[in-house]
Amino acid sequence: MNKVIILILCLLALPATAVVEYHPFDDPAREQAYQTLISELRCLVCQNQTIADSNADLAKDLRQQVYDMLQQGKSQQDVVDFMTQRYGDFVMYRPAFGIKTALLWLGPIVFLLIGIVTVVVLARQKKVAAQTGLDSKQLGKLNEILQQGEED
Repeated sequence: MNKVIILILCLLALPATAVVEYHPFDDPAREQAYQTLISELRCLVCQNQTIADSNADLAKDLRQQVYDMLQQGKSQQDVVDFMTQRYGDFVMYRPAFGIKTALLWLGPIVFLLIGIVTVVVLARQKKVAAQTGLDSKQLGKLNEILQQGEED
């Protein structure tokens, strides 16, 4: 019984087989452009993989479209322009810095600075609160109250 369970678990643990795509190129420069483009374009389904790494149907279609455009003589920039026009700047794995993408590039820095400022302000407040002690008049009053509590 244990062997059957182990066999089932091993079969479930096997990765799904991926289909290897092959696109023939006459020109090594086009093949290099193809490899560069598919590693720079984001899979819109997976969102954290390039279309080179993804097995999603949309990624396969985008790889085929990149291949077709390069075979038609389009440049890398033509392909990038087409993809960003059709899918937006999000299709680029590393979008160019611009007005629309400024938040993507500057957001982490802004959040880091906000975090640092927050920590510094809280640390100073805690330090000021710790340094603020009772003066002699307040200590006398506190002792009176404590003594009255003991007498009652």
